[in-house]
Amino acid sequence: MHFEPALWELGTRSLTTDDHTLVMGILNVTTDSFSDGGRWLDPDAAIEHALALRSSGADIIDVGAESTRPGATPVDAAAETSRIVAVVGPLVEVGIAVSVDTSKPQVAEAAIAAGAEIINDVNGLRTPGMIDVCSAGGVGVVIMHMQGEPATMQIDPAYRDVVAEVAAFLDRRVGAAVDGGIDPGKIVVDPGIGFGKTFEHNLQLLAALDRVGGERPVLVGTSRKGFLATILQRAGLRSGMAERDAATAGTVAISIARGASVVRVHDVAGSVSAARTADAMVRIR
Repeated sequence: MHFEPALWELGTRSLTTDDHTLVMGILNVTTDSFSDGGRWLDPDAAIEHALALRSSGADIIDVGAESTRPGATPVDAAAETSRIVAVVGPLVEVGIAVSVDTSKPQVAEAAIAAGAEIINDVNGLRTPGMIDVCSAGGVGVVIMHMQGEPATMQIDPAYRDVVAEVAAFLDRRVGAAVDGGIDPGKIVVDPGIGFGKTFEHNLQLLAALDRVGGERPVLVGTSRKGFLATILQRAGLRSGMAERDAATAGTVAISIARGASVVRVHDVAGSVSAARTADAMVRIR
């Protein structure tokens, strides 16, 4: 695949993939995220972890205060905002590019006011008012595909052609974002691995990333997800969270080879090693 560098315009800076794929480190300030819920709920612990992720090579820290795992219970906007604002400001003060994982416009608005430069929306900016908030804030956005909602998305997800349908959805949502005043250069798209997809759907999307994003850079989030456990189990291997980090690194490398511009991961150190290896091979061509 021919490598083309991507430029992602954020609120106060731009990020480029000219010399390396961007790595987004995950910081969950939640009680029930699937792999680390409750671990970073204390703001001081969360900030310390974010700094460690940056030291390991993260270009962006993605802060989420509401779990979007299958079957997750929604969090009210006030609680989500409180968790977010407690960590965003201190991270911004030390120069970190902060992304906030939310689908609520009021949470996004508070996060932007605190200095967040990216809104990462699993709902594809579909909540009324979200496009307006992101446009007014001048931030970068991640538009993700999800079939259904977290509480029900893994109950028999079905597609006629998952790659074509996800690509068409993302194209429509990019169009809506641009029509709503968001600069195209601020938009990255995400096929939503594990969000309303079967095991086979996930593999099909990863194999066809170059068909998913259209003209926009693509973010891929495979980190520690259930389909990796299935792969490991079928191979007769251990499939706990620790073992999934190595499997995640494999998908990071493959995703970069397929054209991904951003990878979102828990284990930043291991994923950075995999990404830099893939970067060297992709860019030499």
